[in-house]
Parts: sequence; C-alpha cells; structure tokens
Amino acid sequence: MKKQILTAAVISVFTVACTKSTTKTEQVENADGSVTTTTTTVTETPNTVDTAKINDAKEDVKAKVDAAGNKIDDAAQKAKDKIDATADKTKQDLHKAGQDIKTEANKVGQDAKEAAKKGASKVEEAAKKVKEDLSK
Repeated sequence: MKKQILTAAVISVFTVACTKSTTKTEQVENADGSVTTTTTTVTETPNTVDTAKINDAKEDVKAKVDAAGNKIDDAAQKAKDKIDATADKTKQDLHKAGQDIKTEANKVGQDAKEAAKKGASKVEEAAKKVKEDLSK
C-alpha cells in the first residue's frame, strides 16, 4: 500500500514538472501617450509523456521503498533477537533463583529435622526421668 501511494505521488509530481508555462508581457502606447501593459500566461502540457523518465523514476522510488522496508525488517529482527536473548537470560536467572531457593529450603528442612530430633530426645529423656521419679 505504501509503495503504491509513493509511486502515485512521484508520478503526479513528475507530470506537474513536465508542464510548461510561458508569460508574455506586451506594452501598447495609446493615442493620448499613455502606455497599457498586458501580461498573458500560457500553460502548455505536452501531449506525450516521457515514459522512460517515468519508468526510471518509478524504479528509483521502488528501490528506495524496498531499501526502507529492508531497514525496517532488519531493525525489527534485531529488536526481536534482543528481546529473545533477554527472555532467555531472565529464564536462566529465574531457574537459578529457584534452584537456590530449593537448596536453602532443603537446608532449613534439615535444620528443622535436627532440631526436632534433639527436641524429641530431650522429651524422651524427660519422660524417662518422670517415669523413674514416679516409680520411686
């Protein structure tokens, strides 16, 4: 769509540029000695249009539009690659953070187990002492 609009604009500008305009100024001296000036503008549009020049202009516009399209595509691809790389790094960072959390949770779990064992053994010892005291 953009290519067609640009091509139409170039052709219309080129067609206007092919229009020839001539201005004629004529001075006439009247019988009473005064001078009358008449200006006439004649505009001529040639019947034939130089198709070779139009085709050259059209090809030039097409080449420039294609080049601009390629630049846009390249910029979009670079942006996509950058976003993908950032997403991959973020994924790796999140995975590492998850692993670190899991490792720390396991350490806390082990510490809790050890504390529970110590607490249980103390409770057992206290229960034995109470049982012994009651036996006496």
